[in-house]
Amino acid sequence: MRGMQPSRNGMTAMKWLLTLAQLILALLAAACSGSDSSTAPGTGTTTPAEGLNKVNHIIVVMLENHSFDNYFGALAYAPGGPYHASSVGCAADDHSCVDGLNCSVDPTRGLVCTNSNLDDDGAAVAAFHAPSRCTVPDLAHSWQQSHLEANFADPNAALFNSPNDGFVRVNDASDQPDDGVETPTDDGTMGFYTQDDLPFYYDLAEKFAIDDRYFASVMGPTLANRLFEVAATSFGHVSAADPLPSGGVFKPISGTIFDLLDSKGISWTDYSEVGLPEAMLFRLPTSATDPHFGSLPDFLAAAAGSSGTVPLPQVSWVDAGFTDNEHPPDDIQLGQVFVSRIVNAIRSGPYWKDSVIFITYDEHGGFYDHVAPPPAPQGGARTPDDIPPGQCADLSNPPASKQPGAGVDCGGSAADVQSLCPALAQSPTGQYPDDCASFDQLGFRVPFIIVSPFARAHYVSHTIADHASLLAFIEERFLNGDATVSGRLHLTRRDQYADTLEDAFDFDNAPSLNTPVTAAQPPTADCSPP
Repeated sequence: MRGMQPSRNGMTAMKWLLTLAQLILALLAAACSGSDSSTAPGTGTTTPAEGLNKVNHIIVVMLENHSFDNYFGALAYAPGGPYHASSVGCAADDHSCVDGLNCSVDPTRGLVCTNSNLDDDGAAVAAFHAPSRCTVPDLAHSWQQSHLEANFADPNAALFNSPNDGFVRVNDASDQPDDGVETPTDDGTMGFYTQDDLPFYYDLAEKFAIDDRYFASVMGPTLANRLFEVAATSFGHVSAADPLPSGGVFKPISGTIFDLLDSKGISWTDYSEVGLPEAMLFRLPTSATDPHFGSLPDFLAAAAGSSGTVPLPQVSWVDAGFTDNEHPPDDIQLGQVFVSRIVNAIRSGPYWKDSVIFITYDEHGGFYDHVAPPPAPQGGARTPDDIPPGQCADLSNPPASKQPGAGVDCGGSAADVQSLCPALAQSPTGQYPDDCASFDQLGFRVPFIIVSPFARAHYVSHTIADHASLLAFIEERFLNGDATVSGRLHLTRRDQYADTLEDAFDFDNAPSLNTPVTAAQPPTADCSPP
């Protein structure tokens, strides 16, 4: 199934091509953003003093397991919407164009789309409007499965060729096997949702700004991407099977965004709907009143400016509970209601005028997307921090744990990587093989919305970004140098080179200051399994 591996000489030639491709991508990104090619990595075209200093509150909401095409592939076809599609791709300067599914509206069948994947019997399965808001069972999205979804014949070569042709066959073999009686909507990986299914998200996407080139940080599952969201690296972890460190927390060698914020006295809080904030992957509360950990009611009270509450911190993360994070098989409209509460709390409160809300998803969750994941912006390096996949290293037991493969609780990742890269199994702590997939390619696209008075209205950014861009934006605003540091502080090469997405903002005019926000309604019939 994995196909033949490229030869070492072939890989050497391809690495030269990759270097050239990365240079071209970097130049194109600079041209599209209007920045000079001499601009330092990750810096925007507007200096913080001119623009970003008007932002005093950043709120990050990360949900679970949906691709861009799964949620917004039909955005350009929404009745009355401001966007259009293009069968040949969006021009760099066309910010009303959404690179979604290639579809037409049929008077009797509704939205008919031509994007497809081969089934295991050789038939083509076209993208279809999902008949249910609950995808049962879950879909394939491990490290191995995701690379096979990208390039079914040669998953280790996905960086050089990613036709995204393995979604149906991978899910048939693992998570959603065929039952022998096929219908056009049996392969849930090819399903997509529309404005009727996600009215609140479509309303936000059409009023504010989105990015149709925002990718997960890792072509793999939740844990690795959640680690990237906070640390700009997963320090070797790629598997959901890796347990939390026994009795402790993850300790990346390069630290986390929380450490950087603390070093400059920037206030931050991770609010959780169910009392398990993501920040606890990296640190434990020091007391019952630790200001870095809060509940959803705490956030709603702070956002409302309620009397006697702690003010809204400069940076907030708000984590959904298990039924509200939109992870299959739960009803996706439950997550809409959760996000609606957060957005409306900020929109109707005293902090709206200087806030930015980022709404995105950790990874694709096995849902089809047609855009090839590009090289990771990290200066041409194979990893953000010289820690390859499956060779975890950290500060759990230094100095020994800083060596490849000696990091804590890496067994699942080592097994996953070795199953895709048999050469690594011969020397698990040796030099990482050149011809195996690494951290030099982003994951699949995920939905991304910016809600802010500074967001450009009805705007589609085509800037390549990933979760490290959230860190870069935070760093550019609050950690951008002082008398002793030139440029913004950063954790790894990934957030150093990440785009700050400033093209999606107009800090001078705040064009969306008076834009109204609707409220999401709960599903009339919750389709979540009991």
